[in-house]
This record gives sequence, C-alpha cells and structure tokens, in this order.
Amino acid sequence: MMSHLMMRKLIAALMTLVCIFAGAAMAQADRIKDMASVAGVRSNALVGYGLVMGLAGTGDGGSRLTQQSMQSLISRLGLDTDPGDLDTKNVAAVMVTADMPPFMKPGQVLDVTVSTAGKAKSLKGGTLLMTPLMGADGEVYAIAQGNLVVGGLGVEAGDGSSLVVNVPTVGRVPGGATIERLVETPFLESEYLVLNLHRGDFSTASAVVDAIDGMFGKGVAVALDGTSVRVRAPADPAQRVSFMGLLENIEVVPAEAAAQVIVNARTGTVVIGGSVRVTPSAVSHGSLTVRVNEDFNVDQGGATVVGGNGAVVVAPGDPVVTPDSQIDVTQENNPAFVFDPGVSLSSLVDAINAVGASPADLVAILEALHRAGSLRAELIII
Repeated sequence: MMSHLMMRKLIAALMTLVCIFAGAAMAQADRIKDMASVAGVRSNALVGYGLVMGLAGTGDGGSRLTQQSMQSLISRLGLDTDPGDLDTKNVAAVMVTADMPPFMKPGQVLDVTVSTAGKAKSLKGGTLLMTPLMGADGEVYAIAQGNLVVGGLGVEAGDGSSLVVNVPTVGRVPGGATIERLVETPFLESEYLVLNLHRGDFSTASAVVDAIDGMFGKGVAVALDGTSVRVRAPADPAQRVSFMGLLENIEVVPAEAAAQVIVNARTGTVVIGGSVRVTPSAVSHGSLTVRVNEDFNVDQGGATVVGGNGAVVVAPGDPVVTPDSQIDVTQENNPAFVFDPGVSLSSLVDAINAVGASPADLVAILEALHRAGSLRAELIII
C-alpha cells in the first residue's frame, strides 16, 4: 500500500499542476477595465490663448498680434498705451492646451502645454500669464498661469548661424491650471452604465455579459451590439462606486480575433494573426537577377609622321574607345512547398522561411495566396 508520505507528495504534485494550468488559463483573461470604457466617462480637451513674458530676446519681435494682445492686457489693468510703444522681443503669443480627466473638481490642478503661436524662437525662462482655458462648448473650465519648463535650447549668433536642441518653442507648466468648473457626467444620473469595448466583437460582448451575470446575477447585463454592453447599476451613488469597482475587475477571456494579415508597405513589416489558415495550395518562389556591367577599352591610335623643312614630327593618333559589356543572369531555383488543408500560422511561417524569403518576398507570397483564395484571412495594407 502507498504510504501516507507518498500520498501527500502525490496530492501536492497534483495541486501544483492544477495551479499551473489554472494560472495559464487565467493568464489569457483580461479585466473589463482593460477591455472597455464607460460611456460618458472621458477626458475633455481645453484650449486657450495667452502671453508668455520674461523671454531673453527670443520673443515675437514686432508681431502685430503680440502687440495688440499686450495692449489689450494692459488696458484691462487700467493703463492706456500705444501699440507702437510696446517692444515684444521679450514676449511671445502662445496657445495653451490641457487634457481635463473625468470627475475633476474645482480647485484641482492640471498640467498644461504651451506652444508658440508667432515668431518666437524659444520659450525658455518665460512665465505664462493668466490664461482662460475653454472647452468645446466655449465655457471656461480652468485658468492657467505659471513658470514654463522647456526642455529645448535655441542659440543664434550674430552672423546668422544657429543651434537648436530638441524643441525650444514648446514648454509645460506642471500643475499650472486650476479647475474652475465641473464637467457633468452621466455616471451618477443614468439608471444604466454602458460599457464600450475597445475592440468590437459579438463573441467578446457575449462573454462580458456572461461574466457580469455570473458575478451579480442573471439579467444585470445586456449586450446592445458587438461593441456596447448595458449594465443595470445601483441607484445609491456610494453603492454605484463600489459596484463599478467590482465590475471593472471581473476577468473575461476575449474571443479569438478575426483572421487578419497586416502588411506595412512602407517598412515591410508583416503581422500574421494566430487565426490565419491556408487551404490546399502549392507555392514556388524564385528570384531572377540580371546584372549588366558597362566598361570601355581605350587604345592609343596610330602615330602620324609629318615632315617639313627637314624636321620630322611624330603626332599621336586619336584614342580608340571600344565598348566592353558583360551581362550576368542568375536564377535561384527555390523549391516549391505545399500547404495542406487547414495549415496553421506556425506551419505557414515555417514554410515561407524555408525558402529564404525576404519581407518583400513574403508580402508577394501572401498577396498571391490571397488573390488565389487560399489565404483564409483579411489582407490589410497600411
């Protein structure tokens, strides 16, 4: 009989194998938060126009746009000035952009990006003046101001030579924008939450519904189409946040992607999906190389003897040029290979590599197989 020690070792080994296989299966699953986004919960782009002051002579110079902007700013401060009296070599007109994440509240801060809008050569050392940032609806959602951080460097000498490192005309102001208005979202108002899959697929949408119903009960989730899944959410906001925390961590095994072959015609990159299959077909790929070398043979012409007044002059003749052309033809006799029914991706790649095909040759073979109807995949050229 088997001893208790041996029995325990056998059980431990079986449990280890179960854990290994379970880990391998779970490794193929994705969380819903990585597969989908919640409808209405998104970031919002903000943009504004402003001025950067304090530049070391690298501003817009005599730009009328910058002069008018400075005059308008100074007039709002209660001063009256003439545009001709303003020197804008230390000032730059800029566009300020920011990305406002969802659920941002008034008083929180954002990083902003500042880019020159005129002839300024560098923003290094500048300070962004108070700039309203507007959304797509024209409303002001944030106010930006602060010292710029510029990673680039631009130097210009008196003789016109210059040196530019990175991009000195773009800078950032970390935490430079303060939120002034809340963006309303349907997260707390709607009876349902809608999950939009990053990659639409009917099988994956059905799998998401099954996983959600398995966690919260039958009928909680309904697939609207191949991209969207509607989920019934609690009415209490506190419960809804907890519910969303559980929902987004549910793991789902996505459906196998559609069979596709992606070819980048510019770089020669070829990506073949794991679902690609090939029907019975035979392929022979050879290469014909023709080389033509043009050369010339130059021979000295015969000498000419000219006599006169008792003197003899030997004049060399004109050179004789004879073309010398060589034509070499090389034919590589690569063997043919046959694809059996339902050949998989690994067999397809191995067969093509066996004939020593280059990326360009691989593209030609795949296009020929697709044209013949033997490639069971969508061929996409980008």
